[in-house]
Amino acid sequence: MIMKNIKLKHIVYIILGLAAVFAFDYFLLRNTVESDPHNHEHEQGEKKAQEAAGEAPAIKEVELNEAQFKASSIELGTFSMKNLSEVVNANGYTKLPPQNQADVSVHMTGIVKSIDVIEGQFVKKGQVLATLESPEFAQLQEAYLTSKSNLEFLKLEYERQKILSDENVNSKKVFQRTKSDYDIEKSRLASLDRQLSVLNLSKKSATSVMALTSPLTGYVTEVNVKLASNAEVGKPLFTVVDNSKLHVDLLVYEKDLQKVKEGQNIRFVLTNQDNTEITGKVFNVSKSFENDTKSVAVHAEILNPTKSLIPGMYVNALIDVGTRQVQALPADAVIRADGREYIFVLEEGHDEPAHHEQEGHGHEDGHDHEHDHDASEGHSHDDGDVHTEPESVAYHFQRIEVKTGTSQLGYVQVTLLQEIAKDAKIVLKGAYYIQSHLLKSEGGGGHEH
Repeated sequence: MIMKNIKLKHIVYIILGLAAVFAFDYFLLRNTVESDPHNHEHEQGEKKAQEAAGEAPAIKEVELNEAQFKASSIELGTFSMKNLSEVVNANGYTKLPPQNQADVSVHMTGIVKSIDVIEGQFVKKGQVLATLESPEFAQLQEAYLTSKSNLEFLKLEYERQKILSDENVNSKKVFQRTKSDYDIEKSRLASLDRQLSVLNLSKKSATSVMALTSPLTGYVTEVNVKLASNAEVGKPLFTVVDNSKLHVDLLVYEKDLQKVKEGQNIRFVLTNQDNTEITGKVFNVSKSFENDTKSVAVHAEILNPTKSLIPGMYVNALIDVGTRQVQALPADAVIRADGREYIFVLEEGHDEPAHHEQEGHGHEDGHDHEHDHDASEGHSHDDGDVHTEPESVAYHFQRIEVKTGTSQLGYVQVTLLQEIAKDAKIVLKGAYYIQSHLLKSEGGGGHEH
């Protein structure tokens, strides 16, 4: 009986001990909750945010320092108004009118004495391209100078015989012969003068060297001669082109022909030239089909030519046949993530340098106290100036959800799903870099609103 009572007491003690432990744990837990009343709310908020995440994505923000911003080659801008729907697509080539290209050849054979230009060189009209040498040049000049001298004598004789004929001193026959010789020599001199002008030879003295000059201002595209080679008549020795009058020839098919008219604007891009958009205007629509293609040539002048344009370049163009314009951005400005589309906008106030100056701290005694860590804080030197660390710049970008529409020539129609400032700076180039930085830093630097 005594043993049973002892066991019963032990069981009661164990139960009481466990109850005390549970009561102490409950007391600690209650105090923790009461000391942080927002903890429960924070948990509930996170839970609600996770539930809402399936319906609307969180607004994300990315911060780049100055080095990252420069390394990424980010370009900022705003919306462009583009006509992306009421257009006719057409392919074609850049073309140069015949009056803006020239083959330089000779009218008389000669030996190439010098070549003064190379391919690709810019030349002005009348600039010497090469010099040729031939004894025929000197003979032609000699004939001109002789004819000029004879003409002066015949002119004086003609005037003298005319006076005698008017006074009936000599016969009319003598005067007519003198007049005939004078007219023949005058015609001969005029012919020699034109020949020397065409050959660009001097009319003052005889020389065996002729200068070959450029007929227009432009670029030398071909050099088909060598030193001491024989320049043949009619064979092109140089080719010079003037690309300032370059235009575009587009092929429009029969089904779209009624939409195209003179005066309409065109746009095209050079895919290998940073997608630079070039504009033009239709100035002529052909009245016949091109070969068997059932397409008509549409000629358009280029309004903003660039140096990268050369004849024969393939272009994919849009002809604006309507006036409806929409907000558009370069295709590279829109990124896709989690089945949605986004752009990045530079937040206001984050494009200015973030000031981190640390000046020397003043004390009541009026003295500045130096610090050991000069690299991180302002410090004094013997010159009495307080030196501060350079200012750093931080760039904050906010990811904004958008909806895209029609896409043409590297631009896409963009509709905002939330309001942004009218003068907001949108990332036109480098959006994918910012997105990759966001994915890398979501657990650290990136943060949500």
